[in-house]
Amino acid sequence: MSTFRSLVGALKKPINVILVVIVIVSVVLSVLAYRLTVGKQASTHVPTPITAPIPTLPPTPTIAPTPVPTKKAAPSPIILPAQDPAQIQGLDAGTGNRADQAFPGIAWFRISYPTCGWGGLRGRFLKDTIQYYHSKGIRVLFVVCQTRNLNSIDWNTIAHAYPDAVQCGNEEMKQDAAVSFLYMAPDEFARFYNQCERAIHAVNPKTPTLIGSLDPHVAGPDYQLMVGQVIYLNEMQYTMNTTLKRGNWNWRNEALGVIDSWYNGYGGANNLAGVFDFWAQQFNVDVNGGKLGRHLWVVEGTACYKGCGINGDDPAVVAIVHVLTLISNTETALRAHVPYFHFSGKDIQTPSDYGPTGVLTLQGQAKGLRQDQGVGAYRLTLTCSSNKSITVTTQLQLMVRLYNRCALPGDYASILSN
Repeated sequence: MSTFRSLVGALKKPINVILVVIVIVSVVLSVLAYRLTVGKQASTHVPTPITAPIPTLPPTPTIAPTPVPTKKAAPSPIILPAQDPAQIQGLDAGTGNRADQAFPGIAWFRISYPTCGWGGLRGRFLKDTIQYYHSKGIRVLFVVCQTRNLNSIDWNTIAHAYPDAVQCGNEEMKQDAAVSFLYMAPDEFARFYNQCERAIHAVNPKTPTLIGSLDPHVAGPDYQLMVGQVIYLNEMQYTMNTTLKRGNWNWRNEALGVIDSWYNGYGGANNLAGVFDFWAQQFNVDVNGGKLGRHLWVVEGTACYKGCGINGDDPAVVAIVHVLTLISNTETALRAHVPYFHFSGKDIQTPSDYGPTGVLTLQGQAKGLRQDQGVGAYRLTLTCSSNKSITVTTQLQLMVRLYNRCALPGDYASILSN
């Protein structure tokens, strides 16, 4: 208490007050100077971080998604428009692989499935072959020979190969011990034809499906045998409408394949015309009225060379018969507006016989108009469109010109027979 009193007493003296004020001011100035110095250092000093700085990373590149390969669409099949039967003329090309190179100028080929006994026209090869021909503007009559094992035939592939016509069966009525495998009873053949026709029409309802092919007969002498073919078709029709439930299926509304082998054009014979007359009556159409081609296709037309009353041992006779039949059959079919296929493209070699039935040799070489003579030994000058004259020296040239509606000279038969 005495100390406090002493301090108060001291302050009451003027000199002492001044000293206290000076001390206080000095303390305040010292504090301000310290804060200014420390503040300035704090504002310019950057402390070292405890950890290393995080580096700036480059931007992550955008990874493009892995492209999913798109399946290349299969090219659309080439489907040629249907033709009027009057415009259908061709030849049997056998296995048919690239036959256009062997038979230039022919617009239709008849080729066969392996059930016919040869060739490998099945699967992709079949499709590629027909598409190749279509790319060249060539049409195809495809033959599927009958078999009791219906499931052994790849019907779906055949249909999707888009043949221009299908012959369902071949000589199914033939009762010959030498080729007994060909014959099928009418009810069996009905099942075969039914499956063939349904498969083809499921893909293209407009594709002609021929009811097999008729055995060759001689019109007149073989009249009863031809009536037997009608009976066979009637029995087939019965199975189609009962067992197979086809309703009112009638073979007279369909088309038949025809085989004719005779010495037509030789000695005035024309068996093909007689065959046309018989079937025109069955279909109730005028033989030359333009409608017979809706019901008949000549799938094999050729000259006989033995067993038909000509001298098959004389090469000159066989040659004359061959070329005259080629001409006669073509003109008869054109006149009746019936599709026609010559049989065959090349000569045929069998184990027991050599068949000189082609327009080319067995090796694919050109034949003269008379096959017993070389090319050029005989010539014919035909009149084509716009009265253009064209001379031919080979059988293939002759066939192409006849198919193109060129006209023969009036004395062609005597020229070729001498």
